[in-house]
Amino acid sequence: MSSEERRTRLVYGRVCLVILCVLAAALNAASINGGQYLAPVVVAALLCGTALLVPRLRWPLAPLLVTVATAWWGSPLLPLLVIALFDLAADLRARVAVTCAVTALGANLLGCPATGLWKAQTYAATVLLPLLAIVVGLWLGNRRRLLEALASDVEHLRVESTLREQAARAAERSRISAEMHDVLAHRLSLIALHTGVLATRSDTLPAPVAQRLRLLRTTSVEALADLREVLGALRDPDGPQPGPALAPVIREVHELVDEARTAGQHIELTADGLPEQAPTTHRLAVYRIVQEALTNARKHADGADVSVRIDYRPPATLAEVVNTPGTPHPDTVGSGYGLVGLRERVTALGGHLTAGPAGAGAWRLAARIPHPTGTGQNGTRT
Repeated sequence: MSSEERRTRLVYGRVCLVILCVLAAALNAASINGGQYLAPVVVAALLCGTALLVPRLRWPLAPLLVTVATAWWGSPLLPLLVIALFDLAADLRARVAVTCAVTALGANLLGCPATGLWKAQTYAATVLLPLLAIVVGLWLGNRRRLLEALASDVEHLRVESTLREQAARAAERSRISAEMHDVLAHRLSLIALHTGVLATRSDTLPAPVAQRLRLLRTTSVEALADLREVLGALRDPDGPQPGPALAPVIREVHELVDEARTAGQHIELTADGLPEQAPTTHRLAVYRIVQEALTNARKHADGADVSVRIDYRPPATLAEVVNTPGTPHPDTVGSGYGLVGLRERVTALGGHLTAGPAGAGAWRLAARIPHPTGTGQNGTRT
């Protein structure tokens, strides 16, 4: 049931309860002195019921009207007083509720004797019903505010989690753009360099070839500038900006594994094929996947055995890291946003990333990234 439906049912239930109390007041008045006080009691009950049902009149008119009416007419209007006291207590107006209850019960000693509350057979109801209304109202009011506070906290946490996930995705995209800038800038710089060298010897080359070399050099330089402008805009503006001829920063997985072994991790590495058989973007993604998996294993499964399997061969680059159960660090709190960034990277390459339990307490992180159509055995397009 949704909160809106629950609220609607509560409103309808309140209306029915007030109507029943008004009818009960009329029936009680009809049974007293042959119905002598029926008309004034019914009028007072209708006025009190209307004040209790109209939101704008519930404070402060409804408590005042019900208190005065109950103080004079007594027992027929006691149920309406109970509702008014419950509303006051639920709205954290306990002092006002107690004041209204004491005023109504005390002043009733001077009200209509025929409908008075202070009779031997009604002492218990006269005292217990108002007291019970105040206690239950305080409890339900505090519970309602607690649930509202918890719902607000949950909503804030949800928004914060969404923002953190978006930030993780944006950071991964920025990292990808930085890597692509380094790799592509290096290759375009090589093209521009070699075509420039050949262009200096244009006197020994046929005129059409020399013209095309000059065109190729000009196009490669312009492409390099466009690349720096487009991808550079996606990078962290506070980070270091690469020059036009930086060498690509591509570290291989075996270097990462050797560093982790030196730090004390037990790792078994199996690699099929050569890294050159996969595109550069795939090699960068595999490095990040293994890096994240080894980091998670150190944090959440210290001392565990880690198995790393990589396959660079077409038609898809495969990476799988499985670690056995270990001892988590007591001060380690996992955010899960590292996996968000990895999934963003793998999805951008058209691949699929899975992470989860692998049975017997082990954990598995695996990715499959298909090679682009037309990619040769050495990872270049044919």
